[in-house]
Amino acid sequence: MCVPGKQGLGFDGSCCGQGWTRRQFIAGSAGLAAAAGSGCPAGGQVSGETTEPTLSRKPLKVLPVFIFKPCERKDATSWRWSGAFFAEGDAELERQRIRQELDRMEAGSAFPIRFATLQTAGTKDQASTLADADDDVVLVYGAQREPEVIEALLRPGKPALMFVRQNSGPFYYMYIGVHGHFLRQRTDSIRKSGFDLTDVVVDRQDELVWRLRSLYALKNMRDKRIVTIGGSDGWGGHPEAVQRAREFWGFDLLDVSYTQLGDRIQRALQDPRLLSACRKEAQQLLSQKRVTLETDQGFVERAFILQSVFGSLLREAETDAITVNNCMSTIMPISKTTACLPLMLLNDAGYMALCESDFVAIPADILLRYISETPVFLCNPSFPHDGRVTVSHCTAPSRMDGTTALPIRILTHYESDYGAAPKVEIPKQQIVTILDADFAGKRWLGFLGEVIDSPFYPICRTQINIRVKGDFGRLAEEIRGWHWMVAFGDHLDKLGYALRKAGVGWLAV
Repeated sequence: MCVPGKQGLGFDGSCCGQGWTRRQFIAGSAGLAAAAGSGCPAGGQVSGETTEPTLSRKPLKVLPVFIFKPCERKDATSWRWSGAFFAEGDAELERQRIRQELDRMEAGSAFPIRFATLQTAGTKDQASTLADADDDVVLVYGAQREPEVIEALLRPGKPALMFVRQNSGPFYYMYIGVHGHFLRQRTDSIRKSGFDLTDVVVDRQDELVWRLRSLYALKNMRDKRIVTIGGSDGWGGHPEAVQRAREFWGFDLLDVSYTQLGDRIQRALQDPRLLSACRKEAQQLLSQKRVTLETDQGFVERAFILQSVFGSLLREAETDAITVNNCMSTIMPISKTTACLPLMLLNDAGYMALCESDFVAIPADILLRYISETPVFLCNPSFPHDGRVTVSHCTAPSRMDGTTALPIRILTHYESDYGAAPKVEIPKQQIVTILDADFAGKRWLGFLGEVIDSPFYPICRTQINIRVKGDFGRLAEEIRGWHWMVAFGDHLDKLGYALRKAGVGWLAV
């Protein structure tokens, strides 16, 4: 796979020196032929209750290190520190326990994680050698009082966690010493750069897992390749957000102009096999009991054609993320429909498919997508009042939990009264996480909410009234940016941990 990295393709005639030219990327039609042969597969199967996710998922590589060196008994002197580990036999029993716990975590994880072979370090030299291993995270088992050994395991920019036992097994010394000896280094303030209180876990494996999940999300977010139809932007006149997305997050943005998109759509409309396949897919969607059609069926059929074109771009770019700029007007005359329904279908199939190309908010969408492992609803907020707030947009995933297909009404896009846009009926009492990124990219806000209902106001089609579960007054004062992200479930702790590691400020309301 060719990975351009931070510089992007640039369409300058080459990709990583491997000869992928601008013409090959933009003009290729193999994706359309593939779509015609298998029935608009870019968005996955739309008729069943589950779909195989297509989100790219790089496993998190974790190096576990047990801190231990044997202690010899000596008469009439202090020969040991607090803790339960002195002899090699004690250490080997503990290593067996750790290996079993790691095996269970890896086998039961909802995200891909790979634990390296458990290592033991008792000296600074041993630790320094291990610190240079090819892994993403160091997981320290702080059994003994060896802060200098632990220090030697750490490298700038590489996350680290420390696990200690109080009651889950034999007692670890660093349960006592991690704060005073390691974090504060025998002073009154925390001095350990890059390692803080949130990196220490006592006894609980589930606390380890959600931190590792945050780090997995950050790894997969970094250097994300995104196809940008009509270019990239920052909502509200903040084009600097695009540069920040490239430089801070390493995003690789592949621009496709509307002229190039129009050429692809015209070729698609001249492919009788593709037209037939997409017509069948549209009929299959509309035949479901959960779906109500309230616009012209031709808009839906053309939405499947547009989806197949988006899918060909995704396949050629070897990515799973796409966004559409100026989607409320520019795309309509070209596609004879709207992007709203194609984006829903792609999200339901496991892609990240976003409208508006708003790179103020898109980093938040991608992070929440990897943390939740479910589709994310990018939406407009309203004025908070009486402990509640309304969010809305004309496209939303219909499989917000990743599997269950929610009821949808297919209407026109609201502002244009044209095309096909889903009104997804979000269930009442559903707990959701809401994430709000600021324009400056310096501090993000998050809070939990509970769905009150899915109303039908004269605004964007998918609408949710949400009861705020938190300090409502402070929420109203602290809102920044514009677009919000909504995902099913409670992900606040994981988001906060990931953002601290990324160097972004965080406020959980």
